[in-house]
Amino acid sequence: MKIVVDNKIPFISGVFEPFADVVYKAGAEISRGDLLDADALVVRTRTVCNAKLLEGTSVKLIASATIGFDHVDADFCRRNNISWTNAAGCNSLAVAQYVLTALLHVSQKCNLNFDKTTIGIIGAGNVGTKVENICRILGLNVLLCDAPRKKKEKNTSFVDIDEIAEMSDIVTLHVPLNINGEYKTHHLFDAKMFSKLKAKILINTSRGEIVETNALKSAIINKKIDFTVIDVWENEPKIDKNLLSLVDIATPHIAGYSLEGKAAATTMAVRAVSKFFNLGLDKFQVANLPEIEQEIIVDCKNKSAESVLQDIVKCAYDIMCDDNLLRQNPHNFETLRGNYHLRREFAAYKIFAGNVNKEQKKILNLLNFNLITD
Repeated sequence: MKIVVDNKIPFISGVFEPFADVVYKAGAEISRGDLLDADALVVRTRTVCNAKLLEGTSVKLIASATIGFDHVDADFCRRNNISWTNAAGCNSLAVAQYVLTALLHVSQKCNLNFDKTTIGIIGAGNVGTKVENICRILGLNVLLCDAPRKKKEKNTSFVDIDEIAEMSDIVTLHVPLNINGEYKTHHLFDAKMFSKLKAKILINTSRGEIVETNALKSAIINKKIDFTVIDVWENEPKIDKNLLSLVDIATPHIAGYSLEGKAAATTMAVRAVSKFFNLGLDKFQVANLPEIEQEIIVDCKNKSAESVLQDIVKCAYDIMCDDNLLRQNPHNFETLRGNYHLRREFAAYKIFAGNVNKEQKKILNLLNFNLITD
C-alpha cells in the first residue's frame, strides 16, 4: 500500500514504513498526481481534500491530524466512498491555555477585574468547555452559546448569540467553520453582529473566516472593539496586513501548537489508519516526551493569585514573542507556522512557589500546574 503524509506532522516518520510505501510532502504541495495510486492520506489543514485533489485517485481514507475538518469536502468523500477522520480534542488544552495567556495579558492592559467581568464563549465543544473551566477558576462570569448542543440536548443553560452580544464584556470564539446550513458560522461576526456587540474584547482562535475582516477592521477603527486577539485569519497564509496593524495580539494560527497536542494528534491519526487497514498499530502512542529542564521559581508573598499566575504563565509561554515574530515577518506566515517551536503545556513545568497561600495554591492546582511548595 501507499500512504501520503504531510511532512510537518511530528513523530510520524518511520511509523508506517513497515507496512507501506510512504511519501512525505509539504501539505500545500500534495497533488492529485501523488494520490493516483495512494491508499491513505495523512494531512493537516493545509491540504484541501476536495474533488480537485481526490477525483480519480485510489484514496480510501483521509486521516487529519487536526481538530478542524473544514479542509475536507465531506460530501465529496461520502459520494465517493472515501472515509475520513479528524483528531477531535487533540490540542484543546493547548488552545485553552493560549486563551488563558491572552486573558491574563488583557487583564493587565485593560485593568480588568475578573470577578466583575462577563465572558461569552461561543462554541462549547472540546475547546470551549476547557476555556469555560479556566474562566470559572479565574472568577469570570461565564455565558455559553452552542446552538447545536442547545437544540440536541434541550439544555436551557446555553444562551443565544444575541444574549452573548448584549451581555458579554469579552467574547471568545470556538466554533467550527460551517460555510452554510442551519449552523452556518462563516462570517458569523459581520457588521450586523458588531453593531450589536457590547463586548470590547474579542478573541478568535477558531477559524479566520468566522469573522469578516472588513467588519472587524471597521469595529476596531470606530472603537467598537478596544482589544483584539487574533490567531486565525481569513485567506491564510495571505493575511490582511492592515488588520495585523490594528489588532493587539496577533499570532500565526498556533494557539493549539503544543508538543502534547501534536503528539495526541499524531497518535489519533496513526490509530485511525491502523484501524481502517488493520495494520496492528491500534495501540500506537507517541510517548516519552522530553522533560523540561527549565524550572519556574516564583515568590508569592504579598501577591494576588492572578499576579502569581501572570508571573508563571509568562515564563511558560510569552505570547508577545509570537506576536512580535508575526509582525516582523507577516509574509512568512506559513513558515512561522510550519517551523513553530512547539511550546509545552503548563503541566510539563515544575513550579517552585515560595510563600504560597491557600488561595494561590488552590487556583494553581485547579489549573493543573505542577506545583512544588516550600
